[in-house]
Amino acid sequence: MRSVAAEEITKTVKEMCIEANHFLSEDMEAAMTAAALSEKSPLGKQILEQLKENLEIAGGDMIPICQDTGMAVVFAEVGQDVHVEGAWIEAAINEGVRQGYQEGFLRKSVVGCPIERINTKDNTPAVIHYEIVPGDQLKLTLAPKGFGSENMSRVFMLKPADGVEGIKNAVLTAVKDAGPNACPPMVVGVGIGGTFEKCAILAKQALTRPVNQRSELPYIKDLEEELLADINASGIGPGGLGGTTTALAVNINTYPTHIAGLPVAVNICCHVNRHCVRVV
Repeated sequence: MRSVAAEEITKTVKEMCIEANHFLSEDMEAAMTAAALSEKSPLGKQILEQLKENLEIAGGDMIPICQDTGMAVVFAEVGQDVHVEGAWIEAAINEGVRQGYQEGFLRKSVVGCPIERINTKDNTPAVIHYEIVPGDQLKLTLAPKGFGSENMSRVFMLKPADGVEGIKNAVLTAVKDAGPNACPPMVVGVGIGGTFEKCAILAKQALTRPVNQRSELPYIKDLEEELLADINASGIGPGGLGGTTTALAVNINTYPTHIAGLPVAVNICCHVNRHCVRVV
């Protein structure tokens, strides 16, 4: 059994909140640079260069890369041989979010009740997804999610007979309906399988996979590449003003499902697609 101090979790989460909101991840930075070079539309290329300049200024001057610093989403892979000492793990994570958003001067966007809508003033609580895994490590993945793109996400409960063509149609429908509202070039996370709620979590988690990594399953890899080509042929383009770069990647996660269903979730993220990973 390995002990981890709750204070260390809090410190790590605080640092992740500040890092993710001020600096683009390496995979996204490389994807944006490649997109600016390959974009065919002069206007699209200009927009991509402006986005890159904005990101450089944000990192250099410690300004958030987007004014919507998002709702903190945390994926916690907890080793079964880890013991958290000093506080409840969820309290430790939320304290890290609170400190990160206050000390990083990040916008507080969370309301305590979806009906009464009173701001919590510290961007807590986070949305936390736990997974118990073998080992004695605690792996935290933070993905602050802005709601311009989050609001464009969809869940489709397809019939098994809809098959791959139904999946492709669902993803393309979600992207085309989103248009400029998701701040393209976007990253498209897709979850296929499981149940109504499982496919949505799969899609969210897919956004945290580096955009230069394709699925290890050959047929899913082919589907990711086909969908990316179809999305970029839509003409939505950077900023929704036309071009050949509507999406930087399509990441698909799958899970076993019931014989009577084919759940598909599409979780879209904007061009910053904030995510960072730490092991405590």
